[in-house]
Amino acid sequence: MLVFLVRRLLQAVMVMLAVAFIAFLMFRYLGDPVNNIVSQDATQEQREEVRRRLRLDDPLILQYGRFVVNAAQGDFGVSYRNSRPVSALLAERFPATAELVLVAAILSLALGIPLGIYTALKPRGVLSQGLQILSLVGISLPTFVTGILLILVFSVWLGWLPSFGRGDVIDIGWWSTGFLTATGLKALILPSFMLCLFQLTLIMRLVRAEMLEVLRADYIKFARARGLRNRTIHFRHALKNTLIPVVTIFGLQLGGLIAFAIITETVFQWPGMGALFIQAVNFTDVPVMAAYLVMVSLLFVIINTSVDLLYNVIDPRLRTDQTRATGRGA
Repeated sequence: MLVFLVRRLLQAVMVMLAVAFIAFLMFRYLGDPVNNIVSQDATQEQREEVRRRLRLDDPLILQYGRFVVNAAQGDFGVSYRNSRPVSALLAERFPATAELVLVAAILSLALGIPLGIYTALKPRGVLSQGLQILSLVGISLPTFVTGILLILVFSVWLGWLPSFGRGDVIDIGWWSTGFLTATGLKALILPSFMLCLFQLTLIMRLVRAEMLEVLRADYIKFARARGLRNRTIHFRHALKNTLIPVVTIFGLQLGGLIAFAIITETVFQWPGMGALFIQAVNFTDVPVMAAYLVMVSLLFVIINTSVDLLYNVIDPRLRTDQTRATGRGA
């Protein structure tokens, strides 16, 4: 287990170094930072002075090393558009994105797993067939189209839910939360459902396929032959093995929720990191773009590494294979 952990951590470090290099190249080749700092009337001498002060004349490898050290400390410089530290901007926007992704992840699991179990246990039922059709629609429709339809129905026609914004929030230290206000909770419903819809349908179909496969296994047949109740067979034996691949897929898709939050935040004008990134792209605010790239990649790496470790814990076959491999290597 220790060897597995060390290997995964080394892979995570290599991935982050590669991402940091891509972000560093954004500073180098998406415009000259000196032009974004000095005025248009600045002389060549003033430009050279700024370049020396920013140490842009240093060799490329030194600049990259300095960028990595600063990024590890959360220092990505100052936003060209807002003239504020990028870390402060991300800290303001992160709670909104985190709460949106958290609610979407909970919804995708809370709805996807029971629906997947139901469609597997009653594959020929009318409701099961209807859910299968809806899941195809959920996977096929573009995310922004789903969001626009949700706004049209629940905000414009019915007037039940707000169509944009985060509602009222309460500050708890540096964290701002909408969980503690009625308007904040109402504002979360539409964007979180839009964000979770693809993941929900994916989990439902995956649980259904895995459940059907497990129910055909020999040990399930032996359990039926022993006279065990269907409830015990389905939820104690079959479901346990069904959820093993679901854990892996859900962990990978959790990173996808963070990435897809850009579209959701744009459609619902949600004040999160995705909206901040879109603004940065429009104004070529390179420090914000680079910081967002590094931060989202770090979240991906943390989530995927955690899923690998969790999968190694819950699936004893992996531990057995690793023990055998270590024994052969010795």
